[in-house]
Amino acid sequence: MKNKTMKTIYSITGMTCGGCVNRVKATLTPFAESVEVTLDPPQATLKSPTADLATLNATLEKAGHYALHTIEQHSSTSTPVSENLANKNLEKINWFSTYKPLILVFTYILLVTLTVEYAHGEFDLHRFMPNFMAGFFIVFSFFKLLDLSGFASSYAMYDLLAKRVFSYGFIYPFIELGLGIAYLINTNPLLINAITLVVMVFSSLGVIKAVMNKQKIRCACLGTGFNLPMTTVTIIEDLLMAAMAAWMLI
Repeated sequence: MKNKTMKTIYSITGMTCGGCVNRVKATLTPFAESVEVTLDPPQATLKSPTADLATLNATLEKAGHYALHTIEQHSSTSTPVSENLANKNLEKINWFSTYKPLILVFTYILLVTLTVEYAHGEFDLHRFMPNFMAGFFIVFSFFKLLDLSGFASSYAMYDLLAKRVFSYGFIYPFIELGLGIAYLINTNPLLINAITLVVMVFSSLGVIKAVMNKQKIRCACLGTGFNLPMTTVTIIEDLLMAAMAAWMLI
């Protein structure tokens, strides 16, 4: 006979590194037959849990700023095929949920930039790209500045320069803000595009290294307000800005 088990899957907010994963798992272990915790996606799977969500969150609050949110609960006779299919479907759902803030930010910036082009009565790529980059840098710097010290700590986990010079993490959001304003007022395009190209290519090197090493750390692109994992999405984000700056230098 196959054993019938009850599994509850929770999403988790507040985790930023492998240490958080270990802390959450150790805290939840007494309340289930077995516990699996992952950072990417940020979730916990409890087999045959013995406590309700309120109790689990009350216990986690003592361990740190972590919180569980119910995703799925099911009773099943598990087989490798059915479990793999369930995991794949869950990964798709979690991917959109995880990157929803980033998708919305890009969509808002794109819509505002396209609205400017519509107001001019024609689409001009040479006007669209600087305006889009202005929106990108200003909005992204805003989220970083909401928690400057938290951003600096997260940024130092993967950026090549911030690892060696911690204060660079405090300076970087102001670099983005300055670039955004410069693109907005269209001052010295040649210099600004050159600076953007250097900054974004260099920034992407740390991201590429972290992704290739499969580091389970949080991306600080939207500051500390959102729990975005470090993946190829972050690489695309940095290289997109670098590519746009390079194109405008040609």
